[in-house]
Amino acid sequence: MKSSEIREKFLSFFESKGHTRVRSSSLVPANDPTLLFTNSGMVQFKDVFLGQDQRAYTRATTAQRSVRAGGKHNDLENVGYTARHHTFFEMLGNFSFGDYFKKEAISYAWELLTTVYKLPAEKLTVTVYHEDDEAYDIWKNEIGVPAERIIRIGDNKGARYASDNFWQMADTGPCGPCTEIFYDHGPDIWGGPPGSDQEDGDRFIEIWNLVFMQFNKDEHGVLHPLPKPCVDTGMGMERLSAVLQHVHSNYEIDTFQALIKAAARETGCTDLENKSLRVIADHIRCAAFLIVDGVIPGNEGRGYVLRRIARRALRHGHKLGQTQPFFFKLVDDLVKEMGGAYPELAEQAVRVAEVIRQEEERFGETLGNGMKILEAALAKDSANLDGVTAFTLYDTYGFPLDLTADICRERNVALDEAGFNAAMEAQREKAREGSKFKMNTSLEYSGDKTRFTGYEQLAHEAKIVALYVDGVAVNEVNAGQNAIVVLDTTPFYAESGGQCGDAGVLMGSDGAVFAVSDTLKIQADVFGHHGVVTTGKLTIVQSVKAEVDQARRASTMRNHSATHLMHKALREVLGSHVAQRGSLVDTDKTRFDFSHNAPMTDEEIRQVEAIVNREILANQATRAQLMAFDDAVKHGAMALFGEKYGDEVRVLDIGSSRELCGGTHVSRTGDIGLFKIVSEGGVAAGIRRVEAVTGEAALALVQQLNSTVAQASAALRTQPEELLNRIVQVQDQVKGLEKELATLKSKRASSQGDELVQQAADIKGIKVLAATLEGADVTALRETMDKLKDKLKTAAIVLASVSDGKVSLIAGVTADSTGKIKAGELVNFVAQQVGGKGGGRPDMAQAGGTNPAALPAALAAVNDWVSAKL
Repeated sequence: MKSSEIREKFLSFFESKGHTRVRSSSLVPANDPTLLFTNSGMVQFKDVFLGQDQRAYTRATTAQRSVRAGGKHNDLENVGYTARHHTFFEMLGNFSFGDYFKKEAISYAWELLTTVYKLPAEKLTVTVYHEDDEAYDIWKNEIGVPAERIIRIGDNKGARYASDNFWQMADTGPCGPCTEIFYDHGPDIWGGPPGSDQEDGDRFIEIWNLVFMQFNKDEHGVLHPLPKPCVDTGMGMERLSAVLQHVHSNYEIDTFQALIKAAARETGCTDLENKSLRVIADHIRCAAFLIVDGVIPGNEGRGYVLRRIARRALRHGHKLGQTQPFFFKLVDDLVKEMGGAYPELAEQAVRVAEVIRQEEERFGETLGNGMKILEAALAKDSANLDGVTAFTLYDTYGFPLDLTADICRERNVALDEAGFNAAMEAQREKAREGSKFKMNTSLEYSGDKTRFTGYEQLAHEAKIVALYVDGVAVNEVNAGQNAIVVLDTTPFYAESGGQCGDAGVLMGSDGAVFAVSDTLKIQADVFGHHGVVTTGKLTIVQSVKAEVDQARRASTMRNHSATHLMHKALREVLGSHVAQRGSLVDTDKTRFDFSHNAPMTDEEIRQVEAIVNREILANQATRAQLMAFDDAVKHGAMALFGEKYGDEVRVLDIGSSRELCGGTHVSRTGDIGLFKIVSEGGVAAGIRRVEAVTGEAALALVQQLNSTVAQASAALRTQPEELLNRIVQVQDQVKGLEKELATLKSKRASSQGDELVQQAADIKGIKVLAATLEGADVTALRETMDKLKDKLKTAAIVLASVSDGKVSLIAGVTADSTGKIKAGELVNFVAQQVGGKGGGRPDMAQAGGTNPAALPAALAAVNDWVSAKL
């Protein structure tokens, strides 16, 4: 049974049981600062399990793309060396949100494995939490699993509820027991059942974990029953495929075998069992899907993890003898294997390959140089690699520590990780302080969601349902206090999708005034109004009139609507590979990051501006409608990177643009007024950034530019339309004058040189001259030096000039005297006395200084210095 068939059978089975098939979410978790990558199927349902979100369905099934290659969940070191570790994997899962529970979950799992996949029941062993009698009884009495194949697992990780069979989302919050299903690969493979002394062997392999979220754990470790228990299951696609395809290692399944053969083809390796081929096959999946989801190789965060993965693959290719770019060529093979299940991979294949190719070329020289440093260190000590060298490889040559560790492990070399960590400590501390993945402290709120009315109106009567001061819930807030206010209804838009939050005022009937400076979500669909009480006081259940700052909202809407039109125009001008990779829309501007591998030309910028402004002039009405996500995509709506979409989405039509967007927008395109790009530049490999302005800001920019042109025209005494020609004329004149000036300086220096010949002293047969040339630049000093050397024949000369408080020095020694005197030593002798240093060839050297006052004495000392040398 092929992997594609296995995946489809799983999803179809649970659809037949009333589950909604939900697409895989991005590998970059949306609006979740606690995770580097999506690492399991439950991540996209996290808010549902926490009670902060509600879906239109109570049962779901997914095939979720997952990565464990950074942060807490990191399997990178084991990839390629074990049978089942991967950086990228697929997690098959079924979920119940307060619908069914243990009995149904266990029954579904058993039916699927034994009836649909036809696995022999005697090959399956299960574990349960040792206190979970309910699950034990279901397995034994209803499913019929013999008692000897139902294993109770207790608290085996050093604390209460710390068990392989007790799942916790965090130290507090939803948790519960789980039951795991193991497949017995047979007695010819070493290992014992879970809970035994030999459980770390490979005979019994966990294939499915069924988590029963039935408790809420408080800060004291006490478990409280949840009102609506949930089910969260996860089954590794690769492990299941290995079982159903009758192989032991995940790398023997069809998907990996195809990629391993492709890696062998591109590296020239004929040994298909070579572990380097496994590493390459695993890493192309991870690298490609991370790029699909908007991650670009970089030096920090997710980009750095991607770079580590790509460079690890490249190093293994190098190890196999392939020193030319090869990794990017595997993208087409990956598309053949997984493009059907994940069409976004096929759609972006060209861009993915290009990003990988660029990274290969960037690392090619780095790898070669780094390996030389490593080989040199190991030549001195073949048993140990010191931490300083490991850090140098990381800091200077871009070698991730795990890549160095890989090489050391292969050669049985001990790596001084403590020394590496010591060298890295300052940078680590800085990274921790600037981490983008810190847990944000959330406010405790258990009320109803905020009803948003801001699409239709900018003022609304509302009731205060929660107040917070310094993160703590309070009943009242007095004048002068900063606070967060939660209303039952609000016209204020909360920051989301790159659009900044609204500002405005909340006014009580008793005269109380709360100035809102920003609006942010404190939970999904719960809006927090941040600001200060300027008059009176606010209290819980108090009624207020919420009024949005209309001018600020209007500016933000113009910029947001223009962003949609610009995105569409960028795709028209640059190509369909352009995709949004981040944005910021506020009252002043729109900042838009997008995928593209080259700077925009002036002509391309003009084309984008023209397209957007034509859309504005068309003055078409904006239309928003709600529809199912899949229907929206089928109708051409574009989903944006980093956004979290529910099953029902808001589709926005602005001019010819159609995107999924929950933001606020103009009523007609003409309301934008005017669109002008302010800047374009690169922010990362393959990512460009455009900033633009609209409306009054765009008008102010154009007026400022016109004023600058008018002033420049007046200064150059020409008309604006002739300004460019006039500037070219002035530049030509300046160049001519500079050339004439250089000639005059050269003649003046030459005449000074003729006079200086008479000042040379004869010291033991060598003519010695140290002098200052008035008004000479470096070129004049050099020309004069050459003439003096010709005239003096056997000589040591130092010439100096002073300009803008800085000293320029040049020393020259004729060829017949360099055996006795070096120009570099001579010029340094003078330079050190005038606050500088320099160097050069034995016959000619140059230096500078910052202390002109000391120059006369320094030059006067040259004769004695030369005499001492002779």
